[in-house]
Amino acid sequence: MNKAFVVCGSPGSGKSCYGRQLSKNRSAVLLDIDLVTERLIRAGLRLALQDPDDRDSDVFKKTFRQPIYETLFDIARENLRWNDVVIVGPFTKELLNPQWPSELREKLQTPVEVHYVYCASDIRRERLSRRANPRDAAKLRDWRRHIQYYGSEQPPHFPHVYIDTSN
Repeated sequence: MNKAFVVCGSPGSGKSCYGRQLSKNRSAVLLDIDLVTERLIRAGLRLALQDPDDRDSDVFKKTFRQPIYETLFDIARENLRWNDVVIVGPFTKELLNPQWPSELREKLQTPVEVHYVYCASDIRRERLSRRANPRDAAKLRDWRRHIQYYGSEQPPHFPHVYIDTSN
């Protein structure tokens, strides 16, 4: 049976880099949230007369967050028929749910392994500044609000692989 690997953590923690390496090592399909949904999200935000680089407003989170995740899971479920799949995204709220791995196992009908990628907030801020992606501008403008959204960034209270990319 194929396996789903869910790579999650805060923006700038190294999820995409880690997810690419994990996908390569496992010869797995890679479904990174930015690669899979970016063009559609930008188009939807433009159509809604919103900033296409917005990933932090309540409008974005209430309108796009859940459909983005459901799309990732739909594509993963289809690919899991033949391959392992690595799914990369923040999954901020989901990390607070101790039942999330069980719910994912049920949703995807396959074993699930969660990999939590952590990085100290000052290093994440530096990484976001260096990558200079317009999607990160709001995070950097109001860093305090951004890190409050992610809470204490404690590892999830369910079995997971812990990856610290601070070094």
